[in-house]
Amino acid sequence: MLILQQFKEVMGKKKQNTEVDVVLIGGGIMSATLGALINELNPDINIEIVERLDVVAAESSDAWNNAGTGHSALCELNYTPEQADGSVKVEKAIKIAEQFEVSKQFWAYLVEKGVIQDPSHFIRQVPHMSAVFGEKDVRFLKTRFETMEKETLFKGMKYTEDKSLLEQWIPLMMKDRAANEPMAATRMDIGTDVNFGALTKDLINYLRTKDNIKLSLHQEVKDIEREDDGRWEVEVKDLKTGEKRDIKAQFVFIGAGGHSLLLLEKSGIPEAKGYGGFPVGGQWLRCTNPEIIAQHRAKVYGKASVGAPPMSVPHLDTRYIDGKQALLFGPYAGFSTKFLKQGSYFDLPASIKLSNIKPMLSAGLDNLPLTKYLITEVMKKPKDKLDALKQFMPTARLEDWAIEKAGQRVQVIKKDPKHGGVLEFGTEVVSSADGSIAALLGASPGASTSVAIMIQLLKRCFPERAKSDEYRKKLREMIPSWGQSLNDNPELCAEIRSHTHHVLQLD
Repeated sequence: MLILQQFKEVMGKKKQNTEVDVVLIGGGIMSATLGALINELNPDINIEIVERLDVVAAESSDAWNNAGTGHSALCELNYTPEQADGSVKVEKAIKIAEQFEVSKQFWAYLVEKGVIQDPSHFIRQVPHMSAVFGEKDVRFLKTRFETMEKETLFKGMKYTEDKSLLEQWIPLMMKDRAANEPMAATRMDIGTDVNFGALTKDLINYLRTKDNIKLSLHQEVKDIEREDDGRWEVEVKDLKTGEKRDIKAQFVFIGAGGHSLLLLEKSGIPEAKGYGGFPVGGQWLRCTNPEIIAQHRAKVYGKASVGAPPMSVPHLDTRYIDGKQALLFGPYAGFSTKFLKQGSYFDLPASIKLSNIKPMLSAGLDNLPLTKYLITEVMKKPKDKLDALKQFMPTARLEDWAIEKAGQRVQVIKKDPKHGGVLEFGTEVVSSADGSIAALLGASPGASTSVAIMIQLLKRCFPERAKSDEYRKKLREMIPSWGQSLNDNPELCAEIRSHTHHVLQLD
């Protein structure tokens, strides 16, 4: 009788329903940025942020998981590919540098408004450098420098092959290095280190102070369905109690990192068909010796191995995590069928559908060198990892470094009329025809360009509102250079950088 009574009580419970204007799925930098933008542009909009973990910013946005911080194209060589004739293309670097300036302007606006109290909590000035070894790569870097220094956004870049100057810039890397080894480096002093985990927490903590914005932790999205009235019904399960509830919303954003693809597929929108995902994991070598950490203060990027994904560009990286200076090297790529660091090994199989199996197979066949590279990386022993570090730091000893697991990334696979499917290494916004649901897929450069990406998303999903004078006025207040090219306007670039760097305490 008792069991029957309990069964009746459970069956008699009504599923809790919530109605909001906007649901943001995922508690990372993308949802935090979109939530902050929406709140500034329309403070009355009701928002619920849903996160499956018990804290925000614990996956790709976390400082230990993020494969790169402060990506602004000042030092990342994969953004400036070398052409067959020896020239270097810099268009992608210019675009990313422009987008990062947009991010800095928005962050400066939030600091001035009091949303963010202490900018040093998430951003510090750290020089960005590129370093190469061998005559061939030295020629490439010099050509890259000569091409980039002509552009406004890269004015102030320095280049040298002088070992004595390099000893001043990067003493840790020059100690015990062979005197006859060809080497060159570039340096931009205006580079930054950005802790996107700290920034995400700052933004979401502020949003939580609003009566019309709610954060729901330990809540996993189980399904997303379109209602007859045009709204979306998001089914959520409380991972602590097991209870399920529905959230009805006019607009849904899926910013769940690697899980975005799986959730986008649940929505059933035709625009999601044909997309697949290729997961890439990784590891760091984290320095545990404070004396060594203190000897290096720069982000020094090298050239990626043949077949390596962009997130695996080797770099000796100064970061500030929890207020302390840290030193990382890597990342070393790896493979797992998980789409998130705290995901499931069934994520990859679960993402395969009839609509994307052909693009995924085609992309796999076209990227066999990448697969081979990842398998090789997975099989590397600690000594092999140390050998890679020694190219950057000849005096490296294994006892001064510990292995730290990095985050999980999912690269986009999309349909291609010629190849059947292609592997994309950037980020891509996929949205429904009516703009009522959108998802962010992909990885690099991601977080650093989050503000520009989310503004474009708002323009795509709310086109009429984005055309209004009130919207444009507020956008220019938050981002004074919006709609203008800083690279084409040296005076404006100098003015904007001077202001943002002062506000963000980067002087």
